Amino acid sequence: MPQNPSEMLSVKPNQLLVVVTSLPSLETAQSLAHALVEKRIAACVQLSSGIQSIYRWEGKVCEEAEVLLSAKTTVNQWRTISSFIEKNHPYDLPEILAFTPEQHSEQYGAWVSSEVNS
Repeated sequence: MPQNPSEMLSVKPNQLLVVVTSLPSLETAQSLAHALVEKRIAACVQLSSGIQSIYRWEGKVCEEAEVLLSAKTTVNQWRTISSFIEKNHPYDLPEILAFTPEQHSEQYGAWVSSEVNS
């Protein structure tokens, strides 16, 4: 995926975008989720606790319990949301992934777009 998903030729600026990151605690995830919704960067954020992540960091294999944050926004908000997450994330190198769903409810997509583009 390009650095900016809106650079994809087949993607429309108001197309639904799901942005995912992982955080070290429920409290940290809730704080970030509230900020994203209050600032209208995301229309909806879901938190999933109980995630186990296994990864290599600075030459060591690590295993941590994390909370997965999934934010619903639009493609034209990619730079804003990725920058906001990066600046407000406690990790040195936060996971920030974005996906454009192939299918979704038209009404839901319109609602997301109206929430983040108003």
